[in-house]
Amino acid sequence: MTDARPVRWNNNIHYHRRILDAVPAGARTALDFGTGNGLLAADLHARVPDVTGIDIDAAVLESARSEDPGVRWIQGDVMSHPFPPASFDVVASVATVHHLPDLDKTLLRLAELTAPGGVLAVVGLARSSGPIDFLYDLAGLVQQNGYSRRHGIWEHSAPIVWPPPHTYAEVRRSARTVLPGATWSRLAMWRYLVVWHKPVA
Repeated sequence: MTDARPVRWNNNIHYHRRILDAVPAGARTALDFGTGNGLLAADLHARVPDVTGIDIDAAVLESARSEDPGVRWIQGDVMSHPFPPASFDVVASVATVHHLPDLDKTLLRLAELTAPGGVLAVVGLARSSGPIDFLYDLAGLVQQNGYSRRHGIWEHSAPIVWPPPHTYAEVRRSARTVLPGATWSRLAMWRYLVVWHKPVA
């Protein structure tokens, strides 16, 4: 598929590559939960033939639909929408998990939707609570200033939750408890990455 979309940059788009790099070879289905303006779903669709984007906000989904008419767009709550278990080879999101209050419950739900041999990949926001976090924040400020001078910052229209309700330490602890074997990375520009490969039964 040829991508004719304009080049846009912001902190979330910057880390789409981390999600795309985690897509397993041969993946056929993907879910972008909390899809917002739909940019991640559209990027996934360039690699995965059957992509679903779900978001609870009707207005932002109108914007998402214009990104890629080949994506299946659903207005709904990922926690309660009747997706069959193990429906997706890729379950992914950027900047969504902090909108949901119960970390363990959210990660368990996403793991349930991931097919055996598939991957769950989350780029999220959290709240700084220690010296290392603040060093990352400082590095992120420098990095963001450089990228924004070069590219500008594209402003999304999805709802914002700030400050995030969970600390980086809480997210890391939850991921390691709920998703055994998951990898955790603290990223600059106020983000983290969790990647979990679901074992094949």
